[in-house]
Order: sequence, then structure tokens, then C-alpha cells
Amino acid sequence: MYYENILQTIGNTPLVKLNKVTEGVKATVLAKVEFFNPGNSIKDRMALKMVEDAEAEGLLKPGGTIIEGTSGNTGMGLALAAIVKGYKCIFTTTDKQSKEKVDILKAMGAEVIVCPTNVEPEDPRSYYSVAKRLGEETPNSFYVNQYNNLSNIKAHYETTGPEIWKQTEGKITHFVVGVGTGGTISGTGRYLKEQNPDIQVIGVDTYGSALKKYHETGIFDHAEIYPYITEGIGEDIIPECIDFDIIDRFIKVTDKDGALMMRDLASKEGLFIGNSCGSAIAGVLALKDELTEDDLVVVVFHDHGSRYVGKFYNDDWMREKGFLDE
Repeated sequence: MYYENILQTIGNTPLVKLNKVTEGVKATVLAKVEFFNPGNSIKDRMALKMVEDAEAEGLLKPGGTIIEGTSGNTGMGLALAAIVKGYKCIFTTTDKQSKEKVDILKAMGAEVIVCPTNVEPEDPRSYYSVAKRLGEETPNSFYVNQYNNLSNIKAHYETTGPEIWKQTEGKITHFVVGVGTGGTISGTGRYLKEQNPDIQVIGVDTYGSALKKYHETGIFDHAEIYPYITEGIGEDIIPECIDFDIIDRFIKVTDKDGALMMRDLASKEGLFIGNSCGSAIAGVLALKDELTEDDLVVVVFHDHGSRYVGKFYNDDWMREKGFLDE
């Protein structure tokens, strides 16, 4: 048996039990390890779905250009789809993303435009605005708009949710995942709650992001927004792909806690994972006192550590940020 192309290897990622980092947690904690996807992240699922749906709707035509603002992983998934299907890619990203991410996207044949991080989303220089403008100006192009593209949710409703339900034989009690665009938590969470409404769907947010307060109060508070180091989760906008009704609650994790946890997962569990995975497991540990032996927690590990070697896995960089206690 063989696959016709690399896109057919997306999905069906393993669940792996965590042992050392979850010591003291009574529940069974299983990681859905998404770096087994060919682009090394969960974003391969929704990238392919958004491209396929755009083709079906006639929004993406032969020889076309895929345009998107990405922190790296969605871009990688879109680049894989583009290579197999014969499209060009132009991506915008922010200057806070690791150099590895930009270099990887370029290696996959994409044009990458780096934009400043510390500007308002509406600012014409922001990576959202530049991608949108390029989508309007570029002939025969498709602006993906992952934050508001509902195919992002659909990908996880159709694949991630059913996989987790089947792999846990329906025994899952808590689903914990970092929230950025919101596609993973909304699609997976909706599927799981349709099977069992008692499953707790818990989002992990970061300090400097507006999501937790918005979920709790319905208020988009600009005072909540400030620059943070954590990559891949948290937002300074409210994406249409976040279905807040599906989410039971949010837990906020600091930059430092997320950074230290990802290093612990590498050295104690042999899981060389990305930055948001550290935040996600820190979110699980925050639930420690309420979890029982009967609980089965699934936490999503979004991506691979190779994207963060020059930053979070670099001692000098960690010291510079004040994350390593001498």
C-alpha cells in the first residue's frame, strides 16, 4: 500500500499518554500529537480543507495564487497543498515569528513578506491588512482568511473530533487546546459535545490576548491586548472561527510557563513540541485539583519543536527573556 501524494498522509495522528510532566494529576492525560502530519502541525488539516472547498466553490482556479497571513504553520499546510495541486503562494507573517518558520516557507516555494507585530490589526502595515490587500490586487488569487473561513472549523469537525472520540472509545471527559483562529476548538469541540454534552471543552489563552475576557463578558477590551512572546495562540481580534458557545472556559498561561513546559515535555517525555503545546499542558496542570481518576483528558500538541530551535530551545534566548532561573 502507498499514498498517491503527501496530502493523503494528513490526519490519523496518535494519542500518547503523558507520564512525568503530569505527575500528581489523578486523571489520565493523553496528547494528540499533531506533528505527525506531513507539515508537522495540526494546521495541515484545515489548510487542505480550505483549499479543497475554495476549489469546489470556484474561488481557486488552475494556476492561481494562494494568499494568507500566517504565523507559519497554516502557511506550511497551504504550501503543501499548493505544491501538489500546482498553485503559487504568497504569505505575510510577523517579525515575532521564528526565523525557522520563514525559512521553511521559502523552502516550500512560497514568497514571504514579514510585517511588524506591534501595530493594530487595522493598520495597513499589519500582516492581516497586507494579506487582504494582496488578495484584492493579485489577479487569479484566493485570499484564504483562516480566521473567518468556516472551512477551518469544518476540517476539525470532520477529522480531529471523530479521531479523538474513536481513539478514546468515547471515554474522553476534557478536551484542552490552545486557541488562535479557533478552528480546532470549535470544530473538534462541537463534534465531541454532540457525542456527549458533558465533555468539558477548555481553551488555553495567553496574557496579552483578548479571548478569555471576551468569552466571559462579551466585551472586546483593548486594555487586555499587549505584546506577548507565546506563538500560535491568543488573538488581538475576535475571529469568526471561534464558536464561544462550544467553549466551557478559558485558562490563561504566562509566556514563561508555556516556554518552560515545552522544554520539560522534550526532556521528560521525549516529545519535541512547539511553543503552544507547552501552554496547553500548563493549562491542563491548572485543572489538577478538580480532575479525578475517572477523568480522561485529551490535550492537543499543535506542532513540532523544529520551528523553535533558535528561540525557546536556545538557552541564551531564554535567559535574555528572563525565562531561565540561574
